[in-house]
Amino acid sequence: MQDAFWSEIVGTAMLLLLGAGVVANVILPRTKGNGGGWLLINFGWGLAVFAGVYVSFKSGAHLNPAVTLGLLTADQDFATMKDTAGAVTGVIDPTVANAFWYILAQMIGAFLGATIAFLAYKKHFDEDADPGIKLAVFSTGPELRSYAWNFVTEVIATFVLVFVILCFGPNPSGLGPLAVAMLVVGIGASLGGPTGYAINPARDLGPRIAHAVLPIRGKGSSDWSYAWVPVLGPIVGGVLAGLLANVYVF
Repeated sequence: MQDAFWSEIVGTAMLLLLGAGVVANVILPRTKGNGGGWLLINFGWGLAVFAGVYVSFKSGAHLNPAVTLGLLTADQDFATMKDTAGAVTGVIDPTVANAFWYILAQMIGAFLGATIAFLAYKKHFDEDADPGIKLAVFSTGPELRSYAWNFVTEVIATFVLVFVILCFGPNPSGLGPLAVAMLVVGIGASLGGPTGYAINPARDLGPRIAHAVLPIRGKGSSDWSYAWVPVLGPIVGGVLAGLLANVYVF
């Protein structure tokens, strides 16, 4: 379990470093990618997932509490452990205790990844920019604020993510990381418009905490009144996906 814990930290940190990094490149002042648009952000997040999944192979590459809780609900192993020759040596069982350690690691990794992205763009954060733009590098926010409907959007988008990932279980493929990456791009393009598609509690909450504590020049509120939506919405979506997978997949 110790290897899996560190694997989730490293993988989620990589996810947030590259994901928050592409957002920073597109929206912060005087960057090379400024104005690159929503499609660039979608593909950037997809490739961030691709990289995060590859470097967190020891833990099964959850990188997302919604995925962990979906697997727990579906009673599917969290990870399969192998030796250097590729032989299976054991599994990480889907227990509440193991889920706790996975989610803690994801939160730590998300905080660290967002912090490193901030350091990479420190001089651009120092430029005179709207505080909302600076927050948007770290966390999501709705285009039209309606807590109930924003919540529904996050539930639906996360359900799609986790249910498709659970369907990979009985259909193993070496294209897993690429498939998940393209799935994230597709979710962003189709369902990301209303809320910015957190679809991952750690992806939003860890960086939001980083925004709150880091010495960011000219930052404003961390928008804690909205923070519950990208946390609880994905949790509900992940659990619903696990429940349906129990009936449909396994």
